[in-house]
Amino acid sequence: MAPNVSLNPPRNLLQRFRPAPTVPGLISSLQAYGGLQAWAARAHRPSQSLGRVGSLEVRLAQTAAEVRQAQKLRYRVFYQEGSAIPNPGRLFARRDVDGYDAICDHLLVLDHAARDNSPGNRPAVVGTYRLLRQALAEDHGGFYTSGEFDISGLIARHGNLQFLELGRSCVLAPYRNKRTVELLWHGIHAYIMQNRFDVMIGCASLDGTEPKRLALPLSFLHHYARAPEEWRAQALPERYVEMNRISKESIDPKEALRALPPLVKGYLRLGAYIGDGAVVDHEFGTTDVLIVLPVAQIKQRYMEHFGSGRRAA
Repeated sequence: MAPNVSLNPPRNLLQRFRPAPTVPGLISSLQAYGGLQAWAARAHRPSQSLGRVGSLEVRLAQTAAEVRQAQKLRYRVFYQEGSAIPNPGRLFARRDVDGYDAICDHLLVLDHAARDNSPGNRPAVVGTYRLLRQALAEDHGGFYTSGEFDISGLIARHGNLQFLELGRSCVLAPYRNKRTVELLWHGIHAYIMQNRFDVMIGCASLDGTEPKRLALPLSFLHHYARAPEEWRAQALPERYVEMNRISKESIDPKEALRALPPLVKGYLRLGAYIGDGAVVDHEFGTTDVLIVLPVAQIKQRYMEHFGSGRRAA
């Protein structure tokens, strides 16, 4: 296994998704749609359910149509409800699409009591996570995270471990509750156990693009959750935003926790570390931090909780 993820994409699958000089957003997105056909033609994915609670089921997407359902959900949450700005391709399609969709697995929470408005009358996709395996990232130009953070040294230091990237997580508003989120995490737990991943990484977002207004949560993460040297990675130099804006003595931890998004608090509860430096993502209207979560660091009570069978009515 090559320990380093290339930061210079070769001429491969992702190369075909690169924007053309004219109308870049539209061209790149339309090319990414074609990539979903390659995704659908790849090796068959396990079809078994990863967990179920009542009418909700968590499993991997099986078809390109199901990935399109996830993309529509992402568009609704990120662009219609959130502050993300769609490029022409995404605006035209009303879907959040990029080239990475073609090489990722897509974890879905489906509600069998609600139906999609498509001709197939499929169960509604109400939650999703995008999962990128290290081997595929190395074959196709690197992790999405490497566009914001220099993770090459982190991966090289742990060349004997397998990394999994988590991204594009979202849940439909009426389903943003403990049951749905825990079902998603149960699915992630099953996926990492089945595929023997050792470390989860990804970008987590705080709403807003003005770091000064995010001084409290950023400083809290810096002082209380910063990764030890062994697990540390920095924001790319040209995108680096200082997180240490308030002294540790001046921080009210309870107030800071209230200012953190639920997803980030969830990662912290599991035992995640935070990278060095943040990155402003103007397209999505967020300030991103790096999440590093070694599976061995996940607190045992959560491992037991997510690992238990979830078949409740």
